Amino acid sequence: MNTVSPKQIVQRFNHEVIEQGRLDSFEALMDPEFVNWSAPSGAPQDGSGLWNTFEHLLRPALSDLRVEIHEQLCEGDKVATRKTVSGRHTGTLMGVPATGQTVHIDVIDIVTVREGRYVEHWGINTLTTVLAQLRSAQ
Repeated sequence: MNTVSPKQIVQRFNHEVIEQGRLDSFEALMDPEFVNWSAPSGAPQDGSGLWNTFEHLLRPALSDLRVEIHEQLCEGDKVATRKTVSGRHTGTLMGVPATGQTVHIDVIDIVTVREGRYVEHWGINTLTTVLAQLRSAQ
C-alpha cells in the first residue's frame, strides 16, 4: 500500500491547483465538508470560495503564476506551509489595473488533511501590502 503524506497532498495542491489551475485536482483534493476559516468576510467558507480565489482573482491577474514552498511542518493531520505566490501583474488584481510588475505574496497556511483531502484551512498572507505597493506604483 502506497500512502501519500499530508505534506505531499499540500505540495500537490499548490502545484496542480494554484499554479496549473487544474479543476480535476481541486475536486480530488477537497473534502466535501471543507471549511476555509480564513475566507474574507462575506465570501463562502467552502471549497467554491477557495477555487474562486485562485481562478477568478489570482490566475487572471498574475501571469507566470508560481508557488515556491520554502518550508513545511507536519504534526498529525495538520501541515503548516510557508510559501511565496508570485507572478507578473498583467491583469486587474482586486481593482488594481495591470502594472507589469512582478509581485510576491508571502503566505503561511495551516491545512488539515484527512484521508488525502483538505478538510480545513487557516492562513495569513501579504496580499494587502502587495496591493498597496501596486497602487502607489501607478
